[in-house]
Amino acid sequence: MPPMIIVMIVLAVTALAVAMGAFAADRRRREALRRAHGGRFPESAQSVLIMPAAKHPLRERLLALLPSNEGTSGTRERLTRAGFDSAIAAPIYAAARLVTLAGMALIAVVLAPRQSFLQWSLFVAIASLLGALLPVYYLVRAVRKRQERIVRALPDGMDLLVLCMEAGLGFDAALLNVAKDMRLVHPDFAHELLLVNRKVNAGMTREEALRALYPRTGVEELRVLVQHLIQADRLGTSVAKVLRVYAETLRRTRRQQAERRAATATLKMTFPLALLILPALFIVILGPAMMRIFGWLSKH
Repeated sequence: MPPMIIVMIVLAVTALAVAMGAFAADRRRREALRRAHGGRFPESAQSVLIMPAAKHPLRERLLALLPSNEGTSGTRERLTRAGFDSAIAAPIYAAARLVTLAGMALIAVVLAPRQSFLQWSLFVAIASLLGALLPVYYLVRAVRKRQERIVRALPDGMDLLVLCMEAGLGFDAALLNVAKDMRLVHPDFAHELLLVNRKVNAGMTREEALRALYPRTGVEELRVLVQHLIQADRLGTSVAKVLRVYAETLRRTRRQQAERRAATATLKMTFPLALLILPALFIVILGPAMMRIFGWLSKH
């Protein structure tokens, strides 16, 4: 393929990525200005990239054609659990899926061998399928990794909460201090704690703010922790004691999982050992002997 076509493809993809980034930054700026003015869009909150819709009615028609997953609750829930909880996360994700699909299909159309139409069509179909599945795989993997980071941060967070509450702070103040202290080490867990604190300050009850942790993260350990905290608050028991016991339970569970994985490591190594290592070992050991035997049989 000529180098000029490759350069043009790279430039087109780069320009599209820059345009999407600029559009997302402009939307974030307008949303910040709207929140700062009490929900109203001031004059300074107009887009710096696109003219107002009154002067360009065609823009509304084009924006209506853009993909949007705002009506898909499952996709929005996965995006939130992956850490993408902004208002424009779903449209950007849908646009990224279309760009990936079109980009992979275009690359396959240009680079696929053309010996036969069936082979060329197969390459294009496989590339299109990969382009459609890659964003979904990335999102699912991002959700799983974020959940693992939150679970890993839970015991340390519980210990810090216990220390703050035993030092005399209330639960809300202790939650805020722990979120600030863990912002650099465990940013995902700290972000969720800060969000709970902001919801409580905004007027939401503590029980509702805590119950919203599980739908946002999908971490089962957080759901159990919230149930313990709500039960302790209703019964009047010590929250610090509940947090200390639950932190010990989480560490014990993590240690048991590590022991279970170590116990099953031998069984998991059996298949690569039998399929990869033993055949090569047999070839190295028995190869020279078999060659001598075949040579001796060929002479007689």
